[in-house]
Amino acid sequence: MTGAGGAAPRPGTTAGATRDTGSVVVLVVEDEPAIAAAVAHRMRAEGWRVEIAPDGHTGVSMASQLAPDVVVLDVMLPGIDGLEVCRRIQVERPVPVIMLTARDDETDMLVGLGVGADDYMTKPFSMRELVARTKALLRRVERSAQLAEQAPAEPAIVAGDVVIDRAQRRVSRAGSPVHLTPTEFDLLVTLAQSPRTVLTRERLLAEVWDWVDASGTRTVDSHVKALRRKLGPDLVRTVHGVGYAFEPSDQ
Repeated sequence: MTGAGGAAPRPGTTAGATRDTGSVVVLVVEDEPAIAAAVAHRMRAEGWRVEIAPDGHTGVSMASQLAPDVVVLDVMLPGIDGLEVCRRIQVERPVPVIMLTARDDETDMLVGLGVGADDYMTKPFSMRELVARTKALLRRVERSAQLAEQAPAEPAIVAGDVVIDRAQRRVSRAGSPVHLTPTEFDLLVTLAQSPRTVLTRERLLAEVWDWVDASGTRTVDSHVKALRRKLGPDLVRTVHGVGYAFEPSDQ
């Protein structure tokens, strides 16, 4: 089965350990100097180390060298685009990625999520919201590492022909492995732990993404669509105007 683990610990850190603010490394891959400088300035104000890559090839190289905690990645880049950058860096070392896109197109967003992005924001965006989402991603990485230490005591979730191995963060359906991003895996577990129970978008946003903002509910919708593409359309039921429910097969 294919893994769906979270970001690997940075060199010198221990999984589950609390990370000091000063040790957080953020890589900003953005070809517009003004935007890159503004993002870097705002994030350095949080006490984080921020490095900037002006193009896709440099972004891939710096991600390998720096082993960042979070990557803020523009979709439109010279050389290779952000989608390919995301794909390459995730192969080498899973890392949380926030994608920046100039187009409010859900197809583009789904493609971004499909190559391993955890979140996305449409330009122009609020620096305050970008920092809030970055902090939420960092908290999720810490929480996932802590839960991974406790997971061996937790049995796998078996729902019909779906098996969710929380200890190894692996998923299969009908015996075939299914590759999920870390966010997709966390969303699936949250839904599967309360089968046939309708969970609101706001609750999912709080429990999976660790932040509450009505503007983020579309993020939930996009991740659910990504789950359906990988696991089939029958597992997650939409309750219009409310949220989603996990509907395991009785077979």
